[in-house]
Amino acid sequence: MSVANDKMSKIAMKPVWIVDDDRSIRWVLEKTLSREGIPFKSFASATEAISQLEQGAEPPQVLMSDIRMPGQSGLDLLQEVKTRFPTVPVIIMTAYSDLESAVAAFQGGAFEYLPKPFDVDQAVELIRRAVDESMHQSGASEEEGLVPEILGQAPAMQEVFRAIGRLALSHATVLINGESGSGKELVARALHRHSPRADKPFIAINTAAIPRDLLESELFGHERGAFTGAQTQRRGRFEQAEGGTLFLDEIGDMPSELQTRLLRVLSDGHYYRVGGHSPIKANVRVIAATHQNLEARVKEGLFREDLFHRLNVIRIRLPALRERREDIPLLTRHFLQKSARELGVEAKRLSDAAIKYLSGLDFQGNVRQLENLCHWLTVMAPGQQVEIGDLPTELRDAAPTALATDWESGLEGEVDRLLAAGVDDVHGRLSQIFERILISRALARTGGRRIEAAQALGIGRNTITRKIAELGIDGGRESAAE
Repeated sequence: MSVANDKMSKIAMKPVWIVDDDRSIRWVLEKTLSREGIPFKSFASATEAISQLEQGAEPPQVLMSDIRMPGQSGLDLLQEVKTRFPTVPVIIMTAYSDLESAVAAFQGGAFEYLPKPFDVDQAVELIRRAVDESMHQSGASEEEGLVPEILGQAPAMQEVFRAIGRLALSHATVLINGESGSGKELVARALHRHSPRADKPFIAINTAAIPRDLLESELFGHERGAFTGAQTQRRGRFEQAEGGTLFLDEIGDMPSELQTRLLRVLSDGHYYRVGGHSPIKANVRVIAATHQNLEARVKEGLFREDLFHRLNVIRIRLPALRERREDIPLLTRHFLQKSARELGVEAKRLSDAAIKYLSGLDFQGNVRQLENLCHWLTVMAPGQQVEIGDLPTELRDAAPTALATDWESGLEGEVDRLLAAGVDDVHGRLSQIFERILISRALARTGGRRIEAAQALGIGRNTITRKIAELGIDGGRESAAE
């Protein structure tokens, strides 16, 4: 391990860590960072860097790591750093500049990836961007709009990360589809952050939250005297986003007259302020999002077909949380840690039973609902370990949805729920449900013939007849042989 000289250490920032088993790569980056006055530390393996973190070393300002090394990989190091220090930007270097490497890096929360061989000036520019991001996150308040990480290991999320990787250098218009609370703005911010416009503004507006008579002025601005109360000129969101990205959330609810104006901007790149006569050229990337089916709204005449095609250049579908249940433990830990940092307390932990229970819920409010739950638990849960009984009443009363591919986990979650609710005779109650389902499905399979159903289930004729009567099962008949 080598350390930058004293001249570098005088800079008010922590070192940039360089992790690569290729000595020549380390040498080039060390010389470059030394010349730029940026402090650094170098490691020949991810294992060495992880060992430093485990020994309590101060985290880096920025981490640069190769993706493929003997022993632990750069992705292993990325995961370790993101678990311990979520705000540290990580740049993944790879000689394998294929899409899968980019997806894996973004999936793990990487700031950016740098294909080898790389231009030294390009590397320095990327490092400086990462340092700026790190400095900003260290000192910024919540009001300044910190960009949370996009987390997810589910296959449904891999397509989202794949799209972000593909669009890293694109200026194309993007349409994001997803339910409310699924994280559409996070995806839009990630697209902006990894685009050539990253150093320009990201401006977001929810078109459904602004009264229609004010929306035009919000988007395009107005001239002084354009309408009653317009005492000064006002820049709209398009002007505020100049050179950057404009995120139009809930685009499906945009009034028809504004759809026409938006189409004109996307078509010829010019717009007018309200009350204005001089065209203004728009240099803005538009990312739109909606929870609605725009094709259906087009057929209903509620959304312009030509605008739909202008927006639908590239579409990203963001899965609902119930489609990525395997991410619930990861997201829960992240949100509990985030809430603990905000409140200055120790992070709560969920028991295995509570995690299984939450993983069986549908979460109609998606990721936003889960985040709110974690904040509630941080404030309200009595102990450091959260059990099912500590969950809000409305969640304890909601039966988890058992997955067809994991019915045992669903059953475990239901047992935990009933026990936590203090229900009497849990065994008898679940046994009746279990037997009723078994016998009903077997009878349906055999067309109601009891002997065949009993044989299929491995029980006797008298047993199935008695159970049909006890459980009040509707159906079942004796064949001629019976």
